[in-house]
Amino acid sequence: MINSLRVPKAKKTTVEFSPADQLAINALRFMSMDMIEQANSGHPGSPLGMAPMAYTLWEKFMNFNPVDDKWINRDRFVLSGGHCSSLLYSLLHFNGFDLTLEDINNFRQLGSRTPGHPEYQLTAGVDCSTGPLGQGFGMAVGMAMAERHLAAMYNRPEYPIINHHTYCIVGDGDLMEGVAEEAMNLAGKNQLGRLIVLYDSNDVTLDGPLDLSTNENVKKRFKAAGWDYQRVDDGNDLESISRAIKQAEQTTKPSLIEIKTTIGFKAPNAGTSKVHGSPLGEEGLKATRENYGWDYEPFEYPTEVYQRFNHYLDEKKHFYQEWQEMFSDYQLNYPTEAAALMHQQFDASGLTPHHQVGETVSTRVANAEVLQDLGERNPQLWGGAADLFASNKTDLKQGEIFSSANYRGRNVYFGVREFGMAAAINGINLHGASQAFCSTFMAFSDYVKPAIRLAALQNLPSIFIFTHDSVAVGEDGPTHEPVEQLAMLRTIPNVQVFRPADVHETIAAWKVIAKTTDKPSIIIASRQNLPVLAETMDADAQRGAYIAAKENNRLDGILLASGSELSLALEAKKVLAAEHNLDVRVISMVSMEQFNRQPAEYRKQLLPADVRKRLAVEMATPQMWSQYVGLDGKVIGIDQFGMSGNGAEVVKKYGFTVDNVVKQFIGLNE
Repeated sequence: MINSLRVPKAKKTTVEFSPADQLAINALRFMSMDMIEQANSGHPGSPLGMAPMAYTLWEKFMNFNPVDDKWINRDRFVLSGGHCSSLLYSLLHFNGFDLTLEDINNFRQLGSRTPGHPEYQLTAGVDCSTGPLGQGFGMAVGMAMAERHLAAMYNRPEYPIINHHTYCIVGDGDLMEGVAEEAMNLAGKNQLGRLIVLYDSNDVTLDGPLDLSTNENVKKRFKAAGWDYQRVDDGNDLESISRAIKQAEQTTKPSLIEIKTTIGFKAPNAGTSKVHGSPLGEEGLKATRENYGWDYEPFEYPTEVYQRFNHYLDEKKHFYQEWQEMFSDYQLNYPTEAAALMHQQFDASGLTPHHQVGETVSTRVANAEVLQDLGERNPQLWGGAADLFASNKTDLKQGEIFSSANYRGRNVYFGVREFGMAAAINGINLHGASQAFCSTFMAFSDYVKPAIRLAALQNLPSIFIFTHDSVAVGEDGPTHEPVEQLAMLRTIPNVQVFRPADVHETIAAWKVIAKTTDKPSIIIASRQNLPVLAETMDADAQRGAYIAAKENNRLDGILLASGSELSLALEAKKVLAAEHNLDVRVISMVSMEQFNRQPAEYRKQLLPADVRKRLAVEMATPQMWSQYVGLDGKVIGIDQFGMSGNGAEVVKKYGFTVDNVVKQFIGLNE
């Protein structure tokens, strides 16, 4: 046990401000303006209004180390309104992150490290990619969830290894988005007291005054959701901002601090939408410099500014060093926990099926069984469902419920909040030291898609599980029967989609997912029971596609299928051979993305160029299959919405029968 004096002290500097602080704030403003003017593109209004709150937060309260920007116990910062990126880049530069004046000069230029909206993993110090309004807020909630969960998992008496805050700046536009409402309620329900949101309340949106589009009472809205609320009437009042943040850090509730600002403060057209999304222009910037008494040339900043930022950096580095010393002692006293926290590996080895060949089981049940096995050996794996644990079957049986009473819980009850759930999952994975998943019906992947896209942009290994994967859902009808969603998911760049046919392919999919660190994965499962196939045993399913059934002598054509349709294609092969003397190959397409990444030789081996008679079978929009069947081939798919009725009858109605597969293949030979 270490001496309590070795525990890092409360991370506070003095709250008094000096003229040097105001000079530093104005440097942030004019670096932001300089880069926008240089690029002739950007959003000057919010940085001019937000600079005081951002400076106060970063310098007086946040803990980070610019030379270790992935430090596990750093405070997280999310600029939800990513269009204000010039302010974030200014903060990063002055705070010593790896962002040079040359980078600042290349704002919004092709290939630069200062893109128009912040991009995770591109720019040091950027904790997440933001721009689509509201999603940053949702990811911040996920980060705060991860902090509480990891603290409960790994902290020990006198060892507060995980002990930091998540800060987020939002604007009026962020709070209008539906995902913000979902995220707000998740945070309030789970009492995420280490989440502090600063609301840049300037009453202006791109189209004009805020009252053109909303008249809500933000205070009542957040308080009703279980948040602490404060208001600062003057966004330039540094002392009031400091007191509000300090008070927010003492509460057990998530905190919203509404800070009234003037968009484009002291610029021509300040307080109007005219300064939102266009450069001030030469004359406008000149007038703004005069209004501030800023006599420096573009990209020229006084030495005193760097000295002021360095003053605060010295205090942050001292806290960082104290934490490192504490963690060294923690490693000695709790080596297993320390290793698990810092060097987590996703273990998917040794997975075995829970069902034998010839049995029938839905792939949602097969997926649930694999998930339980993975959960037992991977304590970092946790997640939840959008009020569908009973249907998705994704609750971890050995886990408890994540709540303010038990942050160790690994099952998150997200409620009917698909978008907020997915954004939070991305935030958890951004935080690090966790592997998070979420689940819902496949038809509702429409609500999740924006978060999947942002996960792909950030190279996040987020896991999305979608069950009830086709018109076989039946009685719930077309609103719940996905048709176009599968194609939509497959078209998102840097995403891998798995649609396994049975328990064997489900295990294969998870083995790939376990090794994936640079992209999101989607696993799609059936509600209806499917046969456990001999053909999928020991198959090369991890390569995305493989030969499930070979031709016997000659190759008369190829049947391709995924998921529940694989057994249908295998039965059709038997009929084609027995009744029509046709010798065909059956390809199981578990993941198009994984298959397309295989060497050309392997792909040609499965799909020889001279075999042009190809038929694909899948209960979804058929377009994605053209890359495999070619101009001479055909797809049995669905290009209309489903129907309500018995699932088996609906499937038959749309032609997914052995007779129709045989008929359509024979038609290719005519």
